[in-house]
Amino acid sequence: MNEPQTSITEHTLAAFAEAWNRHDLEALMGFMHEDCVFHAVAGPDLLGRTFTGRAEVREGFKAAWTTLPDAAWLDGEHFVVGNRGVSESTFKGTQADGSRIEARMVDVFTFKDGKILIKNAFRKNRPAQPAA
Repeated sequence: MNEPQTSITEHTLAAFAEAWNRHDLEALMGFMHEDCVFHAVAGPDLLGRTFTGRAEVREGFKAAWTTLPDAAWLDGEHFVVGNRGVSESTFKGTQADGSRIEARMVDVFTFKDGKILIKNAFRKNRPAQPAA
């Protein structure tokens, strides 16, 4: 059985990660499919909190910088197989109380029509580190 063709590559995922580090919401949304879905690392549901559609996904992405204004995704490694892909990185950010989060994470992607259809984020559940 042939895998669906996609124009997403490891370079695409690296550029997506760079947009996260620039906190560039417009660039991020440019990677997303019209029918996009984002499953955040935390939330009340089995998949964390789910944001569906461009308006909700935009707000979900923006919340990362509202909660952790210095959020950064470092040491990225990316791979793509067919219409699926994974990005692994180290997430770092400082919370309002000054405590720091630093943990390895992955994003698992599903692609459609050369865009990211689903971004499903997973992060190690490491306790926050004391304020510096």
